[in-house]
Amino acid sequence: MSTGLDDTPATGPEALAEIRRTGKRALANALAEIETSRDTRATAALLDCALQTPQGFSLGLTGPPGVGKSTLTDALIRAWRAEGKSVGVIAVDPSSTRTGGALLGDRTRLTTDPGDPGVFIRSMAARDRLGGIAEITYPAMVLMRALYDLVVVETVGVGQSEVAISEIADMTAFCAQPGSGDALQFMKAGIMEVPDLVVVTKADMGILAERAVADLKGALSLAGSAEAPVLSCSARDGDGVAEVLQEICTIAALKMPKFSETRSNQAIHWAEDQIRVRFGRVGLDLVHSRHVDKFLPNPFSKAVTLQDELFRQITEVFL
Repeated sequence: MSTGLDDTPATGPEALAEIRRTGKRALANALAEIETSRDTRATAALLDCALQTPQGFSLGLTGPPGVGKSTLTDALIRAWRAEGKSVGVIAVDPSSTRTGGALLGDRTRLTTDPGDPGVFIRSMAARDRLGGIAEITYPAMVLMRALYDLVVVETVGVGQSEVAISEIADMTAFCAQPGSGDALQFMKAGIMEVPDLVVVTKADMGILAERAVADLKGALSLAGSAEAPVLSCSARDGDGVAEVLQEICTIAALKMPKFSETRSNQAIHWAEDQIRVRFGRVGLDLVHSRHVDKFLPNPFSKAVTLQDELFRQITEVFL
């Protein structure tokens, strides 16, 4: 089965249609190609097509380790599947110090049916990336967003460098734990400036959960993000999950008119970051000086083209 990512690639629309027709195995193969060969023309064409034909929206879940992000994700999956919606999950895990691969800690907490065609879960290792996400999280999310009604991106949970999720997801939910006393630390880290929604997990802890809600509302107000609602829930017991689900849908509906602009800006940011990582600030400045049209409407293909051009220039100078 070809996903259009071989030596004689199909067009982006053909490759995407093949993945939609074939299902989860084809998607898994495509994600493997993105991880190993994301700079090929075929992969870039597929991602450009996916970017331009989104089926759903993406939710970034961030917060410190042990806060219950995976348990909440599990509860949201069950609720969305009960409504007949398809769900994709990207669980960014800590990296093994020996292999560099994902430790799969988050995935073990998700109790989905492997045979359910409406749910797809992919773990990936953060490796040396800060910000709680992996290098391929964004392109993987773009592809999955074109295939599923909702895509949840669960960050690795490193605590103070978790704001990167807001640069790739359509909306961001920050999870906090009762009794953690971390509101001030979250403010110092800048996390309180990015969420569209704050969820206090483990609401069954009673007064501690109520106090956490009050503290976080105050932190949001001081950070200038007072409009972000603060809810509490117990994913284990199911209490408050319906309210969290409804708030996610409400926020998504409010943000939807700006999705196109936001997604374009995110794609440009990702493409620029790829150039910067490989060629530094000088390389990015050179791109901007010579390509006034920059990266749209096909940022993945354009990034590959510009990287090839920069490699040729370097080769001409040094060889």
